[in-house]
Amino acid sequence: AAARRPADEEVSSDSETESLSLGRRRREAAEEEEVEETPQEKKLRLAKQYLEELRQLEEERAEEEEEEIQPADLIGDRLKEDVLEQKGRLQRLVAKDVQPPDPASIRVLRGHQLPVTCLVISPDDRFIFSASKDGSLIKCKWEVDSGKRLCVVPGGKKGTEERHMGHASHILCMAISSDGKYLATGDRNKLIMIWDAATCKRLHIFTGHRDAVSGLSFRKGTHQLYSASHDRCVKVWNVAENAYVETLFGHQDVITGLDSLSRECCVTAGGRDGTVRLWKIPEETQLVFSGHQGSIDCIQLINEEHMASGADDGSLALWGLTKKKPLALARQAHGVQDTQGLEQPYWISAVAALRNSDLLATGSHSASVKLWKCGEGFRKLEHLWDIPLVGFVNSLKFSSSGDFLVAGIGQEHRLGRWWRIKEAKNSICIIPLKQRATASGPESPGSS
Repeated sequence: AAARRPADEEVSSDSETESLSLGRRRREAAEEEEVEETPQEKKLRLAKQYLEELRQLEEERAEEEEEEIQPADLIGDRLKEDVLEQKGRLQRLVAKDVQPPDPASIRVLRGHQLPVTCLVISPDDRFIFSASKDGSLIKCKWEVDSGKRLCVVPGGKKGTEERHMGHASHILCMAISSDGKYLATGDRNKLIMIWDAATCKRLHIFTGHRDAVSGLSFRKGTHQLYSASHDRCVKVWNVAENAYVETLFGHQDVITGLDSLSRECCVTAGGRDGTVRLWKIPEETQLVFSGHQGSIDCIQLINEEHMASGADDGSLALWGLTKKKPLALARQAHGVQDTQGLEQPYWISAVAALRNSDLLATGSHSASVKLWKCGEGFRKLEHLWDIPLVGFVNSLKFSSSGDFLVAGIGQEHRLGRWWRIKEAKNSICIIPLKQRATASGPESPGSS
């Protein structure tokens, strides 16, 4: 029934019990349909299918590069890499080779009237989607190579969401599916909008959160969407079927950020409740981590076993999912500021990780973005370089290739209007990252 809904119809999770039971009934029905196939047979079928896909992919790649490498060797290397990635043990050691960027090489893209709050990069690294407090989704879909605006969906007035394609309040978060098909955006007015990433056409509106939507992430390799809100809960949606799945509760304060990878789980930052949480979706359970002393405002997974978070006490933390305290903690990571005679740490407002590597980036309003190297076992943080950028760094994302870093800059903080940096420009900044030499070793255990 959900698949036959007309495009752009609202999907609500207001009736929690009814919707939850509906999601479970769907799962049970799907399991019944597959009853003729045993779990072992299913695993074997999926493994054969995956190996065949890998074989075709590596054969095509070998033909393009005209290399005399046996596909079997390529498949074996790829399988080893996949296993290491799933175990959180794939760590590309790239940080030591990153050169400090030339400030003159940073490209500044203007187009938003109000502070940029969030951005994502398409999986192929060709496009950047950004959004702002002016409600303009994607005010711009930018082309990375040319910096050209390809698509603009302007914001509207409150209450016009049905007639108007864009958001009518501050957009706080966005996510793109790993196949680049769907884009999701969440706003202060409790709405989640689903877009066709290629055309920027709105497909659905998801309702059900009771406060601002502050975090979104697609599970890698699927169209399952996780959302987090200031209403303290996490919701799960199936975007392809235009359906709500379930709701999870646990945080004691507003959730400020969310991230996920390929496992059926997600991590969240819990603001002033002082906790980071790992949510195991099938089991409907959670693990609680604590270590910051202030409001935890941003979070990102580095790999399947490690994550980084930042707080308004100025601290940057590295976590292993098997330990409840940080593996490494950098206090006052961006230094301190003098506010009316009081020394206050610069808040960490954004954190980004180059997936499966030892390279991190953090943003604040300290007039710079900082690059960091994660030490062996993620038990040490080493500051590498400062990249000068004036304004609140509200969002940071590495390209999947690691060739560039994108920062979303605003005159104000993403979540509030406590103060304003007048000299800042509301913009997208593309920072090229060059390496001294070829990054060493594709993988290293690097696991705690």
